[in-house]
Amino acid sequence: MSSSARIVLGVAGGIAAYKATGLVRALKEAGHTVDVVPTANALRFVGAPTWEALSGRPVRTEVFEAVDTVNHVRLGQEADLVLVAPATADLLARAAAGRADELLTATLLATRAPVFMAPAMHTEMWQHPATAANVALLRARGVTVMDPAVGRLTGPDSGPGRLPDPEDILAAALPLLGPAEAPLAGRRVVVTAGGTREALDPVRFLGNRSSGKQGVALAAAARDAGADVDLIAAHLEVAAPRGVRVHQVTSARQLQAAVGRLAPGADALVMAAAVADFRPAEYAGAKIKKTDDVEAPTLSLVRNPDILAGAVAARAAGERTEAGPWPGLIVGFAAETGDAEHSVLEYAGAKLERKGCELLVVNEVGADKGFGTDGNEVVILSRDGSAPVHAGGSKADVARAVIGRLSAAWGVGTSR
Repeated sequence: MSSSARIVLGVAGGIAAYKATGLVRALKEAGHTVDVVPTANALRFVGAPTWEALSGRPVRTEVFEAVDTVNHVRLGQEADLVLVAPATADLLARAAAGRADELLTATLLATRAPVFMAPAMHTEMWQHPATAANVALLRARGVTVMDPAVGRLTGPDSGPGRLPDPEDILAAALPLLGPAEAPLAGRRVVVTAGGTREALDPVRFLGNRSSGKQGVALAAAARDAGADVDLIAAHLEVAAPRGVRVHQVTSARQLQAAVGRLAPGADALVMAAAVADFRPAEYAGAKIKKTDDVEAPTLSLVRNPDILAGAVAARAAGERTEAGPWPGLIVGFAAETGDAEHSVLEYAGAKLERKGCELLVVNEVGADKGFGTDGNEVVILSRDGSAPVHAGGSKADVARAVIGRLSAAWGVGTSR
């Protein structure tokens, strides 16, 4: 895609308008210029000051505003992409009819840039023959109309009509900008994510608090940088990103087998999954019953394989499969806590030496840190002695920093 595109974000008047704020933020973080064009009804859900604060640009709605700049034509002419989210049934109908009764519909008529629409409405409205005909007509004219997601709608209703998540909208819309600057093009990256679960009996397991959010963000960041991505997913509380191959696993030993199958031949292995250190020594084939005359069972644990160290050792031994050798760049993750004797970074530095990987991403975890949260603070340590890299913000921000450091290790950039 273009390194810095000019994007018009149209927002129609539906309750899902609030989700479009996430689109503005993500587009700005990617370096694009965003002109938000809400309809008058959209401003009843999210006001102009919010859009202006997020975009850093003036927000106008009517064709008689900024007449001296011929704004109703200029916006469409200068746009590299017009993205409408949410696109309501009313907006789809007016766009299909070629109306130009407000700034957004006028912009849709004036632009020759790609147009992408993400509909959101109640199921009955989406499935109505009139809406179906309008969508078919728009698609026939070259407009990309994304199918809505299926899920909870306003009130008790549920079904097709939900606005897709911002990440999914951008993954589908941004390729319309054209070829991307893809610093990782031609490289394959394997990412592990989520928390493993070690079965005790058919209904119980030992697990951890990992949500998989950081690993999923890493897979998305590698994809956005042009890499071919395999995501080995243990338990995830978020959806896997589009455009990557997903391999589901449950236990540490299943994850180990998946890494052994997928990592050889790849260029990098990013071990972001929270792998259980221990598993029950014995698996009960039937549910362990709780009875008054039997004491609580005593659990015996055995150590799980160290998958990260095993990958480094296999590479050092020159092992390879038909797919090729083990990756030359292996990234480990360390969820650490400090204590009275050593700090988080001291423990992490020792772990980097012990594991032998090229990069180690370190974050302090606790009751409200790391696991399950939307933000993260990490330090990226390098075995080659490079200065530590501090990164923080959303987990998407951290993921881009990690992929940037990985790219730097190959001598390529990730600027867009």
